[in-house]
Amino acid sequence: MGFRAVDRMAETWEFGPFLRRGRQRQAEGRRHDQAVLLLKPLTYMNRSGAVVSALRHDPEFDISRDLLIVVDDAALPLGRFRLRGAGSAGGHNGLKSIEGALQRQDYARLRIGVGPVPPGMDGLSDFVLAPFGPEDDAVLDTLWEPLIEAADCWLAEGIERAMTRYNRRPTEET
Repeated sequence: MGFRAVDRMAETWEFGPFLRRGRQRQAEGRRHDQAVLLLKPLTYMNRSGAVVSALRHDPEFDISRDLLIVVDDAALPLGRFRLRGAGSAGGHNGLKSIEGALQRQDYARLRIGVGPVPPGMDGLSDFVLAPFGPEDDAVLDTLWEPLIEAADCWLAEGIERAMTRYNRRPTEET
């Protein structure tokens, strides 16, 4: 789900193609007079922290301000997303890996709902790796525009403003 989201961001923001650079694919461009780098780790999800670990030692990079991690979340219903400025991994192995690599939890995250896990599904990993059906894709088609607007707001105005504006109940407008 995170890859789908950053693919949409790259397309909407008219960035170049994703090119392989070591353990990641990346697309880059400018947004709000800022250099923006979109990354898609080529590691296993539970080792994705390896891709961002060098940021911990970059004095020019403020992890709490400049990093937005995009992940799926089975606890959120399909078609919903939530922004957070900090917090625990909440059982998400990719976030655990990132927290271990960065040795901190104060980075922004954009959680995209893929839940709930249907009854009878053997496990969470089988569920999140299963392809989406046509009904799911129709729901996701309504998600991309506000999600990209939320990421754009984070870039321009920071995580607090983006959370205030976009973390609303489904019946509220953004």
